[in-house]
Amino acid sequence: MMKAIIFDFDGTLANTLPICYYAFQKVFIEFDKKDLTTKKIQEMFGPSETGIIKNNLLNPNKEAAIEYFYTKYSELHTSLVKANSEILELLNSLKEAEIKLGIFTGKARRSLDISLKALDMDGLFDVIITGDDVVKPKPDPEGLLKALSLLEVENSVAIYIGDSDADILAGVQANVYTIGVQWLPEYQTPVFSKQPDLLINSIKEFKIFYKVGAYE
Repeated sequence: MMKAIIFDFDGTLANTLPICYYAFQKVFIEFDKKDLTTKKIQEMFGPSETGIIKNNLLNPNKEAAIEYFYTKYSELHTSLVKANSEILELLNSLKEAEIKLGIFTGKARRSLDISLKALDMDGLFDVIITGDDVVKPKPDPEGLLKALSLLEVENSVAIYIGDSDADILAGVQANVYTIGVQWLPEYQTPVFSKQPDLLINSIKEFKIFYKVGAYE
């Protein structure tokens, strides 16, 4: 029986990709005079926002660029990221069933906190591992293994849910049950290079999977 479910965040628990793309585009226009496509920005994903800016921005004023990112991330969050009642209901029902919940995301803690508070998800998770908490970003399983350790849960009774190749690869390397999801309007991977144990296209499908005990 599963004892813990760890989620990716962007594109998995919240449709935050539009605000991520918007904030990064504003940073690169403002500091490098580059108008980047969403595809180009997505190719940078892996490290936290601070890591992405430090690794890719040519302008030496990187700290100012990071602050600018968070300003842009915050100012349009409400209009670009909508709360999802199905996701909230799912998380609350899992909590009621005494399933331990975690997040392992490449996001920085600061932007994750902004999103969790804005989407009424603050306080729902037993452990949160962000891009700030690891040396090696996904697809390395470092953060996932750290989350399992903090939850005191064996990998054989844990699930990792994500929307990107990096998520599934991290889950496979951590030897946990992997679920690839495409249940939000925007997600990172249309076709997974490494097939997850289960592919789910709606919250309803996951509820059926959970109720019938398909994981047991």
